[in-house]
Order: sequence, then C-alpha cells, then structure tokens
Amino acid sequence: MASELAKKVFWYICLILVLSGIVWKLVDLTNSIPGYKWYWNRVPTNFFFKGDIDQYAVKNGAVQFIKEDGEMAVITLSYDDGDVSEVEVLKKTLLVSEGNRINEDSKLGHISVWQKGILIKGLITTLEISVYATFLGLIIGLFAGLGRISNNPLAKGLSTVYVEIIRGTPLLVQIFVFYFFLGTVLQFDRMSAGVMALAVFTGAYVAEIVRAGIQSIHTGQMEAARSLGMNYFQAMGYIILPQAFKRILPPLAGQFISLIKDSSLVSIIAITDLTKAGREIITSTFATFEIWFTVAALYLVLTFSLSMIVRYIERRFAVSD
Repeated sequence: MASELAKKVFWYICLILVLSGIVWKLVDLTNSIPGYKWYWNRVPTNFFFKGDIDQYAVKNGAVQFIKEDGEMAVITLSYDDGDVSEVEVLKKTLLVSEGNRINEDSKLGHISVWQKGILIKGLITTLEISVYATFLGLIIGLFAGLGRISNNPLAKGLSTVYVEIIRGTPLLVQIFVFYFFLGTVLQFDRMSAGVMALAVFTGAYVAEIVRAGIQSIHTGQMEAARSLGMNYFQAMGYIILPQAFKRILPPLAGQFISLIKDSSLVSIIAITDLTKAGREIITSTFATFEIWFTVAALYLVLTFSLSMIVRYIERRFAVSD
C-alpha cells in the first residue's frame, strides 16, 4: 500500500511539474511577442464596473430639505399632490437646493452602482442560447431518433432526410438560412433564429445518438415488455429508453459541450454573445490576446461545469445499478 501511494504521489508531482513547465513556456512566449504591450488591467472592468445612474423626480413639487450623510445626500421631495419621497444621490453630483421647485423628470443628481460588464452580459446570452438550444435539440433528436428506427416509412423517411441534410451542411450556412430566409418569412428575431438553428443542428446528432442507444438494447427487452401487455410507446418509455439513456449520456454530454462552443457562431448574425462581446471589447481596448484568453477561459468554465454535472449523474446511475 505504501509503495502504491508513493507511486501516485510521484506521478502527481510529475504532472504538476509538466503543467508548470507548459505554463511557464506560454508566459515566456507571450512576453516575447514583438511590439505588443499587455493590458490585463483593462479586462476586469468588462466583468463588473461602477457606473452612474441618474436620479430624477417623478412628479411636480419642491425640494423640502436635504440631509448630507458622508458622500451621499438624501433629498426629501414634497410633491404637489401631497406625496413625499426620498431620493439618494452622491453629494458631489447634487443639482438642487432646498426650496427649489422641481418638475416631472427633473434631474436631481446620480448615484454610482455596480453594473454588469459586456463580458458578463455576453456570458449570460451564451448560457441562455445554449440552454434553450439544448432543450429543443434534445426533444427534436428524441423524436427523430425514434423515427429512424420506426417501421413506418413516412416517419423513417422524414427522419432520415432531416438527419442527412443537417449533418451534411455546415452550421454557419444553416444559421444564415434560419436568419435571412426563415427569419424573414416567419418573422423570427435574431435570437430565435440562432436558437432554432443550433437546436435543429444539434437535434440531428442527438437523433443518431438516440438511435444507436436504443439499438444497443437487446431486442428481447422489447419482446418481454410487449409480452407483458405493454404497447410500443409504454415499452419505449418504461423499459427501453431508461436503459438506453444510461448508455447515451456520455455522447450526449459531448454533443451538448460542442453546442456551447458552436454557439459562438451566432455572433455572425449580430447576437451579442460571449464571442461578439470579446470582439467589441477588442475594438475599444486593443487588448487582443488578453480578451481572447479571457473569453476562452469563460467557455472553458461553461463546458467544464457541464462535464462535472454529467459525471455526477453518471455516478448516481452507477450507484442505482
């Protein structure tokens, strides 16, 4: 036991040394780029920043009195209809005095609050697109996969045509078709067009994963279920699909991880996802490598988180077995 532990510790130390060497070499290579100045200090403000929000009166009235509290000033407003309210602004931005008349939408000053930067907004958009496309793609893929193994010529033919067309054309072209053609005909906005394009693209690959998973279950399982009086759909829902799901979970996870990365292509139709947010920041900060490294790290966080969730589900299934 002691020797086995020593071997593991030795190889873990080797792993740490190798990774440290790779990181050191990358840092050395980046520092050797001729004429490039690094601006890592420009990255954090694109996550969160303190921005000014103007404060306004909402009705006609007057400034009753002003109370100063450190850097802040609390303005008590008395409106003509008898209402009284308090508005807090930064003392240095105060634009009114006691006794001043105010009108509706009169500017009183502003406060500084933490706001989401464009990287966080892009990250949220990417997450929303990925979640919606994953959900829709799973539904589309499930029905298309069942159609692929169906004995009904119509269902099997339509599913086969769908899978072959989608898998045989580039995702970028499909996004253009959904946005410029279907978006115009069916009045999709760019967000809906992007989600639908990703969902349809993913559904074709999920269909093949579902088909392979179902066909990997021994045919005797279906025959046994039917012999117990179940119809086809009951046998699929209660017997076949639960067993197949355990087998297709890893490839499904891989497909959905690819979907998160493929979602970067929707930036081509002006959706401000993580990739487009990175491009917009670069045009204003010129911190090219810093921003792209940051964007890559954020994608890694999303994909790694999904991988951890899938591993947890796999462990739970292993315990249930």
